[in-house]
Amino acid sequence: MTHAPARTLPLTDRTLDQLPAAVSPPGYDRAALRHGIVHIGVGAFHRAHQAVYLDDLARRGTTDWGVVGVGLHSRAIGEVLAAQDRLYLVVERRADGDDARVVGAMTRYLYAPDDPDAVLAALVDERTRVVTLTITGTSYRIDPHTGDFDADDEDVQADLRDPARPRTVFGYLVEALDRRRGAGLPPFTVLSCDNMQHNGAAARTAVVSFARLRDGELADWIDEQVAFPSSMVDRITPNTSPEDRDAVAAATGVDDQWPVITEPYSQWVVEDSFCNGRPPLEDVGVQFVDDVEPYEVMKTRLLNASHSAMAYLGYLAGLRTTDELLADPVFRSFLARMMAEEITPLLPAVPGIDLGAYQVTLLERFSNPRLGDQLARLGRRGSSKIPNYLLPSVVEAMEQDRPYRLLCLAVAGWLRYLRGHDYVGDEVPIQGPRPDLVRVAQEGGGDSAPLLSEQAVFAELGRDPRFAEPVQRALEALDREGPREVIERYLAGDVREAA
Repeated sequence: MTHAPARTLPLTDRTLDQLPAAVSPPGYDRAALRHGIVHIGVGAFHRAHQAVYLDDLARRGTTDWGVVGVGLHSRAIGEVLAAQDRLYLVVERRADGDDARVVGAMTRYLYAPDDPDAVLAALVDERTRVVTLTITGTSYRIDPHTGDFDADDEDVQADLRDPARPRTVFGYLVEALDRRRGAGLPPFTVLSCDNMQHNGAAARTAVVSFARLRDGELADWIDEQVAFPSSMVDRITPNTSPEDRDAVAAATGVDDQWPVITEPYSQWVVEDSFCNGRPPLEDVGVQFVDDVEPYEVMKTRLLNASHSAMAYLGYLAGLRTTDELLADPVFRSFLARMMAEEITPLLPAVPGIDLGAYQVTLLERFSNPRLGDQLARLGRRGSSKIPNYLLPSVVEAMEQDRPYRLLCLAVAGWLRYLRGHDYVGDEVPIQGPRPDLVRVAQEGGGDSAPLLSEQAVFAELGRDPRFAEPVQRALEALDREGPREVIERYLAGDVREAA
C-alpha cells in the first residue's frame, strides 16, 4: 500500500466538514440514508457509474436508495472502504483539469465469502427492491452460441449441495428469492449492468436455469414474478494505480487509499421494467426506455469493438495507452474508418442519438491525454470480447455484401497477440478465461486455422472462407510487416497478399 503525501486529510465521516473547497462533499445526512439496492461486484466501474448516480439522487434529497455493496472475490476493497466509512473519491479527469467529489451512497459493504449469512439477510430484507450486478459477462456461465447455462460448473454444483453458503451470484440470488417467497415478500428486480448485449435476458437465463436445478416451482415463480431489465452502461474507468493514488492525494489534499479516476462522460440506459419499484434515476440523467437493444448494439459495436481493435494492434505496434494510439494519425484513421465504413452502416436507428456525432465523441474520449486507458487492460478476455463486439458486424457485413476488411484485420491482430510475444520477442500480457488459446496460437504460428476452428469463439464463421481467407491474409501481412505498416496499406485500399 502506498502512502499519501504529508498533510493530507484522511477520508472519513468525521472529516467531511473539513474537505478542501475543490472537493465536493455528499452534502446529505448519511445516517438517514436507507438502502434500497444491493449491488454485487463493487469494482471501479460500479463506484464510478451506478453509485455516482445514486449519490446524485441522495444529494437531491432522495435518501431511500442507498447501496449495500457485496464483493464475491475482493476482500481488499472492503478493507479500504471500512477504514473510510465507505466513502471514496471520484475524480473526473478532463483534458484541462479535474473535478473531485466524495461519494457516500454506500451504506454497508459485505465480503460474501466471510459472511454469507449477512449477504443473504441483506438480499431478503424487504427494503431491498433492486439488485444490480457488475460481475463480467463470463460470470453468467452462458454459452455464447447455444445460450445454455453451464449446469456442470463446479461452483454451481457446490451451491446446489449447500444453498445456505453460496459461491456464485446465482446461488445467492436464488436462495434469497426462495426465502422471500417463503416469507410472503415480493421479489426484487435483478438489473444487470454488465457490458454485454441482452444482459437482462442473460441474467434471467442464468438465474432461472440455476433455480430449475433446485426446484421447478421456484424457477417458475422467479420467471413469472422477477423482472430482469436490460441496461446499457458507459463510462471509461481505468484501473487506479499506486501512482494515481498518490497523485490524487497531492492534487486534492485528501487521503483516499482507493480513489476512482474516470472520464466526465457517463451514460446509463435502462429498460423500464421493474417488479418492486425503482429509484427515480431519470431525475439524475438516466434514460429509461422500452427497448435497450439499439443502444447496446451501438455501444458494443462501436466503443467496445474499437477498444479491442486498439488493444491488440496497438500493443503489438509498441503503443501502451489509448491516448498514445489516437495521437498516431494512422491508428486514428483506422478506427475512424472502421467505425464509419464497416460498422455504422449496419447499425439500427438509435432514438435520440446522432451516430456520426457519437463516433466523433468516441474518438475524443479515447484521445483524452490525462485519462489514457491501458491497452493491456482493454485486451483482457479477448475470447469473449471478439465474438461479442467484433464478429456480429462481420456476420452482418457478409450477409449484406458490405466491406469488412478492417474488422478482419482487427481479428487477425488478436490472433497474432495470442502468441504471447511481440515483434522483438517481449512477452505481451494475456488474461482471460481461455489460456489454452495461447498454446493453440503458438502451435499454429502463421496459420490462423487452428484458432478459427475454436467453436466457442468463432462458431461456424471460422470455417467460412469469406471470413477465414481475409483473416489469414491479414495475419500473414502482420507477420511480414507489422501493424502500422499493414494498416497504412489497408487504408490505401491495398489488401494484396504481397506488400
